Amino acid sequence: MFASVLFPIDRSRQCADTVATALRLAQQQSSRVLLLSVVDPEDEAMADGARVAALLEQARQPFEQAGLTCQVLERQGKAAFVICDVADEEDVDLIVLGTRGIASPSGSESVAAKVIQLAPCPVLVVP
Repeated sequence: MFASVLFPIDRSRQCADTVATALRLAQQQSSRVLLLSVVDPEDEAMADGARVAALLEQARQPFEQAGLTCQVLERQGKAAFVICDVADEEDVDLIVLGTRGIASPSGSESVAAKVIQLAPCPVLVVP
């Protein structure tokens, strides 16, 4: 049913909690997992490539330990738009993301809300 799952990650505690849900779903479906880190050009804390690489490696480990195929992607831009673009480009079947954590720097509408509106596939939002 879900041959491929896109899991956008960030450095929040919410993201760490969402890993368990994404992992369980991917195992049940034998899904290919795409981990996506979106760096907003305005986010100076994530401008360091080493930080992003460490975040992606940490996120990748549980999926690989579970024997799942896991692809890591890094992109720059506004999170909601990049997430939806990657979902379309990679023809994913499901996007899994948390309700908090992937925040809009401007404090406007949440990334999760925008992804729900724009996504080319179903979105599982983990509270």
